[in-house]
Amino acid sequence: MQSGRTSVGARFARAPNVCLCNNIFTRRALYINLSHNIGIGWYQYNNLKASASTVIMLSSIVLFASLVNLVSSAAVNNIRPLVIWHGMGDTYASPGMDSFQSEVKEMYPGIFVHSIYIDEDPNVDQRAGFYGNVNQQIVQVAQQLAEIPELSRGFDAIGFSQGGQFLRGYVERNNSPPVHNLITFGSQHMGVSSLPACNTWDLLCRVARRAANRGVYSEWAQDNLVQAQYFRDPHRLSQYMESGSFLPDINNEVLLPSSRNLSYADNLASLNKLVLVLFLQDKTVVPKESAWFGSEQPIEDITMDQASGSHQTPMFGGVNTKDIIPMHLQNLYKEDWIGLRQLDERGRIDFVACQGEHMHIGDCWKDLVAEWVGGSLGAD
Repeated sequence: MQSGRTSVGARFARAPNVCLCNNIFTRRALYINLSHNIGIGWYQYNNLKASASTVIMLSSIVLFASLVNLVSSAAVNNIRPLVIWHGMGDTYASPGMDSFQSEVKEMYPGIFVHSIYIDEDPNVDQRAGFYGNVNQQIVQVAQQLAEIPELSRGFDAIGFSQGGQFLRGYVERNNSPPVHNLITFGSQHMGVSSLPACNTWDLLCRVARRAANRGVYSEWAQDNLVQAQYFRDPHRLSQYMESGSFLPDINNEVLLPSSRNLSYADNLASLNKLVLVLFLQDKTVVPKESAWFGSEQPIEDITMDQASGSHQTPMFGGVNTKDIIPMHLQNLYKEDWIGLRQLDERGRIDFVACQGEHMHIGDCWKDLVAEWVGGSLGAD
């Protein structure tokens, strides 16, 4: 051998010639001499055998552990991942979002959870919830999700507030990788007829709100103010549809029926479940029924109803409340512009009401997540 290490056999080959004597002292001297020159005695030899056995045993243990780990990993990786999209004024890495992810992971050990971001800088990500082009943001998010290996086989999704309609936009326009179950909390699926109120200390929100109020359907507002891109004034529906921005597009509410995108209905109808959560005391989203695809009835429709003696039953009637057109009476449902009717007729839509103000979720989310998140990939 060329290396400094020599095999046991090679060392024996270099041992001095010895005679086979019966004298015990000679044999003992010979044994000692061999041990000294060759570097191995019966004790060392047995140690080598023991060491070899130990190595074999440890190798077997490591192999077994690896197989167990492989099986465990396969089981964990078979849990359908979860993607979440935060709402206005929040960030992808806020304490609230981190806490929600932690609780989901406690419910489903090993689940992969991804929080969507427009920018990895939390401050920039928060600003993107007020300023930016939603259509471009969805293109960016679609690329972001496509590049995450853990999501390649599909995922469940939860959208908080405006994150809900943004995720629906992703489903209708992209959906690759596909969404299995979609849960939206207090989302504005039929837009808002009044811009969301701001906290007195939220300067970013107040500036955006004032800018939008000055010209909500102007080209600049529709390109740069997020909330303007889902503002649906029931008294200016033509302007709303002409804007061609985010919400009229994903709702297929267009002036020319031939310009509707038929793939939107196919994609949304591919969902296994659509869960629509409304907050009963919501004063931020106007109307709150937008979370259930409800919208305010236009004045001209009310006038025509009164003249004909007919009246639409509001979803939540009462003094000083506006009449609401529920989902089942919306044209986009009746003519199935986006696949809602297909989903509903297959029993794939759940309407859930939670007590509390906008996004005061409490424990309302837990049963929904327990039922519609954490399933096995490939299972319905």
